[in-house]
Amino acid sequence: MTGQRPPKALIIGAGLGAIGAAAPLAAAGWQVELFEKNDHVGGRLNLAKIDGFSFDLGPSILTMPQVFEQLFALAGKSFSDYVPTRPLLPHWRNFFENGARIDLYPDARRTVAQSPALTEADGADLERFLAYSRGLYEKCRHSYFELGLDTAWEMTRHHGLLNALFGFDLFASMDTGVGRYIRHPQLRAVLDFFVKYVGSSAFDAPAVLNLLPYIQAEFGLLYVDGGLFELARGLRRLLEELGVTIRLKTEVTGILHQGRRVRGVRLADGAEIPADLVISNMEVIPAHRKLLGESEGDLRRFRRFEPACSGLVLHLGLDREYPQLAHHNFFFSGDPRAHFRAVFRDKKLPEDPTIYLVAPARTDPSQAPRGCENLKILPHIPYIQDPPFGAEAYAALKERVLDKLERMGLEDLRRHIVVEQMWVPEDIERLYYSNRGAIYGVVSDRWKNLGFKAPKHSDRFENLYFVGGSVNPGGGMPMALLSGRQVADRILKTSTAKET
Repeated sequence: MTGQRPPKALIIGAGLGAIGAAAPLAAAGWQVELFEKNDHVGGRLNLAKIDGFSFDLGPSILTMPQVFEQLFALAGKSFSDYVPTRPLLPHWRNFFENGARIDLYPDARRTVAQSPALTEADGADLERFLAYSRGLYEKCRHSYFELGLDTAWEMTRHHGLLNALFGFDLFASMDTGVGRYIRHPQLRAVLDFFVKYVGSSAFDAPAVLNLLPYIQAEFGLLYVDGGLFELARGLRRLLEELGVTIRLKTEVTGILHQGRRVRGVRLADGAEIPADLVISNMEVIPAHRKLLGESEGDLRRFRRFEPACSGLVLHLGLDREYPQLAHHNFFFSGDPRAHFRAVFRDKKLPEDPTIYLVAPARTDPSQAPRGCENLKILPHIPYIQDPPFGAEAYAALKERVLDKLERMGLEDLRRHIVVEQMWVPEDIERLYYSNRGAIYGVVSDRWKNLGFKAPKHSDRFENLYFVGGSVNPGGGMPMALLSGRQVADRILKTSTAKET
């Protein structure tokens, strides 16, 4: 960083982590260049339009809008001017095999009032649980979400040993934490499934992740008008106004390095681009393998960062509507414990999956032709195994999913399908270079990693950083964006300290 030249950062990938880093650096006067092998900004925020049906191919739930609002505010902009949103109620509609239904609202009383399966006593249980959930969030808010601490040791040093051990409920799983407060088995299953945000098992993930229900209740669950891809468009507009150079359909194939420092990137066409530092939105393990050329032996140091789950993703256009659906829906396994065990411990395709189903035309009729329905259907499945499951096994799972949905109220679903698209983990790996087709980065497992993902700063290079779902604070849209902001904060503080 010599003379009057602004420092230059190269960012590999255009996902939310990359955007979260690019915007603050550009706003601070850095020269920022972003390289994306695909044809759009937003990473897994992606879109398909088929015969009048619109499908958000990636994320479908927007929470923690304040994270996005803060990013725009750094540039003196207003998030709402770029991305119009509206709150969704209920947050989720939950269907069970015995015909019961639970509608989840931000407050316990309304949840009970709108859910005949629940009693006033269940509402009192839920209020106590949400108080516990809030306590976990408040303990983590400064250290994990604001400071961006990366390891159990950093958290222990910050909070003190006793607070770290007991304040974060580290000796319990998510399910155990829920079970202390919730007696109703189906409500317990609903709260356990907040683990969907991190693609992990409620029976293995640490109880501190029970902060997720409070976050959703407190900050809301939103829909982006026109579909979630409009969020990507708004973020791209912000980057362009800040002067970020965006190079789409431009793949980075290597990170150049010498000694303890990286010096730029190599592109697929052989061009070498120098820089003062590099930020990778490619996941940590694939980046070390593909871009740094590390051997499998070298990668053993990351073995605790096992991939989170993947998914079988079905996009269906229907020539009818199902009015019993809310915008976000879950069709629960008859045995949630067996479902989690199959996916996360046995690494098998589940016989009776819990299914996440999005019906956006319920909120936004422009997403499907009149009188029609566009559905995104997602059961969690293991990441790519060795040997892989294969097309026949995926097809059989798809039929089990459709059978289950028809049995649980979507009568004659197959007969009304007019558009169909299916993605399997191999498609996700190919398109995004995710580790073994994982959707949510690194699994949160208290035995493997205490719920921590990989650190954001390289362990080998002083000026190489990582952002996105494979690093802390984790998977999901706001967390990925926040990882980028935390990296930008570290870079700006370091550069300021060197200047002084």
